[in-house]
Amino acid sequence: MKEFYITDDGIRLHAKLDLPEKHEKCPLVILVHGLTGHMEENHIKAAAKTMTEAGFAVLRPEMYGHGQSEGDFAEHTLFKWISNLMKVTEYAKSLDFVTDLYLCGHSQGGLTIMIAAGMRPDDYKAIIPMSPALVIPDGARRGSMLGMTFDPEHIPDMIVLGDRSLSGNYFRTAQLIHAEECIRKYHGPVLIVHGDADEAVPVQYSKDAAELYDNCRLVILPDDNHGYDRHLDMVTDAIRQFLSEQNS
Repeated sequence: MKEFYITDDGIRLHAKLDLPEKHEKCPLVILVHGLTGHMEENHIKAAAKTMTEAGFAVLRPEMYGHGQSEGDFAEHTLFKWISNLMKVTEYAKSLDFVTDLYLCGHSQGGLTIMIAAGMRPDDYKAIIPMSPALVIPDGARRGSMLGMTFDPEHIPDMIVLGDRSLSGNYFRTAQLIHAEECIRKYHGPVLIVHGDADEAVPVQYSKDAAELYDNCRLVILPDDNHGYDRHLDMVTDAIRQFLSEQNS
């Protein structure tokens, strides 16, 4: 494992690179955490372990304002995360051992990778959105998200999110994102995993996204929540099978 920083627009992003046992030449997965997450969450580490066991390198960045990366959580936006992921992609492409690039992301990270795949479809061989938070742009436009309500036409400068706060710019920029356009632009293989008891992102969002992709496998986890507290083994099994098929 290598630990380092990748700089995007003057902000240092904390990152770890996990390598498989044999990595002279191998594919690499960029693995992105969620809205209030970081690289050391159980489901992120479990996914990374599965990927390295399957012969893939894994690059885990912590995005703007999260984990040990620089930036203020309250000031992060999806636009900043998309910029971060573009820079991380450029770093990954510069590594001489990498044969192919893949994307995987959980929740807001899942939404971010779906957008990135549509922006740069030639760069990513396959993508794995995990419980992708497609509800965020929708909720920002409706004025209702994660239990918060606000006037979507007159967004306040700061909105409280549990024990944290988010700048109004988070919601203003989220309103401008239409992930469906990015989904239609990506034609590679897609694996979506989502619990049908997800309390944060209704599973219907993933069902609708799966219908829009050309080549998508949707794995629904029975009675499981947003963080896969019941069936994390089903998540890792699905990832292992999907990656082995792509790398055969």
